[in-house]
Amino acid sequence: MHAYTTNGWESLFIAEVGVAAVLAGLLVVAVSINLAKILQHPGLPGRAAEAIGLLTGVLVVCTLGLVPGQPRGMLGVELLGVGLLAWAVQAAIHQRALRRRVGPSLTVLLGRIALAQAAVLPLPIAGACLLVDAGGGLYWLVPGIVLSLVIAILDAWVLLIEILR
Repeated sequence: MHAYTTNGWESLFIAEVGVAAVLAGLLVVAVSINLAKILQHPGLPGRAAEAIGLLTGVLVVCTLGLVPGQPRGMLGVELLGVGLLAWAVQAAIHQRALRRRVGPSLTVLLGRIALAQAAVLPLPIAGACLLVDAGGGLYWLVPGIVLSLVIAILDAWVLLIEILR
């Protein structure tokens, strides 16, 4: 079954590694261009970190999926570890944002946090599913990858375009 082996997933992993790497590079350039303006707004450095963290998670997870001949259990441990680390980073960023009450409103901030958490939580779930050989396996990565990319692109839009308004 495709959910518990990387056979057939190589094209997705290759494409997503490329996309995440390019977007991360562009985001670093965008942040460097608008660094002074980003630092003037209390929530924007966290927003930049959120985007970089999401893209890094996708990059690492997809890279691990490309390791040839890797045993399922090892990939499960790696995805679980990387996923928990990605979640912890996002949780720390979001906790700080909540303490500072950044954003146009608390509702908007909570919505953004919920989306980012929804993006990273599928990563450790996929790892755990591989370890127990049940529950959906690698299919959990798809919503995590897609949400991570979409949120990172929206964050980049704010950091590049909206900040200039």
